[in-house]
Parts: sequence; structure tokens; C-alpha cells
Amino acid sequence: MDHSPDFSLDRNEAVPRLVGRHEDFLVVAGLAGTARDLTYLSGDAPHVFALAGAMGAATPMGLGLALARPDRRVLVVTGDGELLMNVGSLATAAVVNPPNLAIVCVDNGHYGETGYQKSHTSLGVDLEQMAIGAGIRTTRTIRRAEDIPEASRLIREGNGTSFVLMRVRPNESPPHKRDLDPTSEKLRFRSALLDGDHDGTRP
Repeated sequence: MDHSPDFSLDRNEAVPRLVGRHEDFLVVAGLAGTARDLTYLSGDAPHVFALAGAMGAATPMGLGLALARPDRRVLVVTGDGELLMNVGSLATAAVVNPPNLAIVCVDNGHYGETGYQKSHTSLGVDLEQMAIGAGIRTTRTIRRAEDIPEASRLIREGNGTSFVLMRVRPNESPPHKRDLDPTSEKLRFRSALLDGDHDGTRP
């Protein structure tokens, strides 16, 4: 029996619609596709910290950031492969439950960083159900374009950790060359974090 879910949305259209005004958030983007999604969308803005190579780190980094800056909304945008590498971080986020944290998983059913093999979500694993099982109270799955507006409100207005799973086709993210120097990226993000500079431009 084929348990594959419906991966139908175009990420290049759906992710910008879901995120909307990226300036509303401090953003941690998972490696590979979501890092390109968010750096392209934001114009490589300093309030977006895009990971490279640190597989499984996006959710715990976002959680720490939400706890450190309760005055700012924090958005984690990561992929299914990256989240599967550290799915236990959903349990920690649920237990701590900061009111300003939203986690978005852009699920294309493939490991885009290592050769585009099918991931577990292509074979029936449901990451929204795993988030529910971890204890996250506010969750949604986006399968169609008409699901996006409600989910976009949820990541802005939730009073507790929220989780959104977006099913997308395994098409490429926008081709975007980004700075992979970790020191310069850390300093840029730290400046945005401390100075409140998230106007969408590089310093």
C-alpha cells in the first residue's frame, strides 16, 4: 500500500505566502532548501540566520532564541530531513512552550542535502502527528493554497509554541548564493538581535 502523502504545493510560491512580512520575525532557517528560501525571500537580511551543515540544529537554536528574546517573535523554518535528524527537539519546545516561537517544516519528502533520496515522510511518517505527540498544542498541516492564510496568522498570533507542516513538491528552492562564513553571519545576526535592525538590508 502506498502511504505517500500529497506533496503538491510549489515552495517558491507557498513559503513567501506563509511567511509574509519576514521583518516581523527573528528567523532561524534550516540548512539546504529552507536556508535558500529565506535568504532569497529576505534579500539576505541580517535578522535571518541560515544554517549550513548543522543538521538538526534549527529548532533548538530557535527555542533558545525565543527564550532569550521574549519580546520578539521567533520563526524556525526547516525541512523534513533536518527536523527528522533531531525530532526530539519538538518535545523540548513543547515542554518549555515559549509564547513567541513558531516552527514551520517545509516537507518535500526528500533529503535535499545528501542526494535527494526519499525521506521518511515520503514513506508515511507524519511530522505534525509527531509534534502533537510531543505536546505542541497548536499545529496545522498545509496541503493546499487555501490553507495558507490561517497558518500565516497562527505563526504570528499563537500564545505558545506552534507547529506548521507544509507539504511541497520536491522542486528546487530559488538559486541564491549566500555567505557561508559563520563568523560574519553570527556577527550580522547578533547586530540585528541587539540593535533591532531588521529592515531587510545588509549593514
